[in-house]
Amino acid sequence: MNIGEAAKLCGISAKRIRHYEEQGLLAKAPRSEAGYRRYTHDDLRRLNFIRHARELGFGLEQIRELLSLWEDGARASREVKAIALSHIAELERKITAMQAMKEALLELADACQGDQRPDCPILNAIAQGGCAG
Repeated sequence: MNIGEAAKLCGISAKRIRHYEEQGLLAKAPRSEAGYRRYTHDDLRRLNFIRHARELGFGLEQIRELLSLWEDGARASREVKAIALSHIAELERKITAMQAMKEALLELADACQGDQRPDCPILNAIAQGGCAG
């Protein structure tokens, strides 16, 4: 099948498929005589694996490792679990950081009158943060 058909079946864009090829997550597809990329059932299985791993928030390097383990019939499941646990720890750090951002923004929004006046504690706080210059 061509790239458009593969993209539709996998629920991703053709641009994303080309990106995965460029990143080495998917082998470069052979071309038809007309120059169109041709994808196989195995390519679709790999694209679905990548898509689902992305939906779980794994980065490209983690996906590269997971793909390698997925293809290795002699893999130890502890290696896969270690990657998953490391990813969970990173997600927890991000959740904590996002909760802190949410709380800070809630405080700023509560301090804002939200009326016609130009004074805005939200903009003032944003302007005061960051580098000194």
